[in-house]
Amino acid sequence: QVQLVESGGGLVQAGGSLRLSCAASRRTFNTLVMGWFRQAPGKEREFVAYITWSGGNTNYADSVKGRFTISRDLVNNTMLLQMNSLKPEDTAVYYCAASSRFGFGSMRYRQPADFGSWGQGTQVTVSS
Repeated sequence: QVQLVESGGGLVQAGGSLRLSCAASRRTFNTLVMGWFRQAPGKEREFVAYITWSGGNTNYADSVKGRFTISRDLVNNTMLLQMNSLKPEDTAVYYCAASSRFGFGSMRYRQPADFGSWGQGTQVTVSS
């Protein structure tokens, strides 16, 4: 499967910004969708955003709409997550994921099971 490596996490004050990057291996020809999930201690992994690899169409969780922007660079095989107006509740480990599967239904690509490749995660901590 696609090899994914996240970077860009760190500590930031509430209201600040961070940009996460996800570097993928060259074998992205079969990738349909790439997305970001996050997981806080004691909680389930939750959807943040995804982007279709060919068309660049995006989808966001309600909790991050208007604050986060997902994008991808096809030349460099990278996916970015620009996070603005960060809140303490955004604190979590953020994971990059890739899917080569077709999703169906209203929850398509909004569940971890729809993705077959995962990065190791990068910690984002937002202080109040």
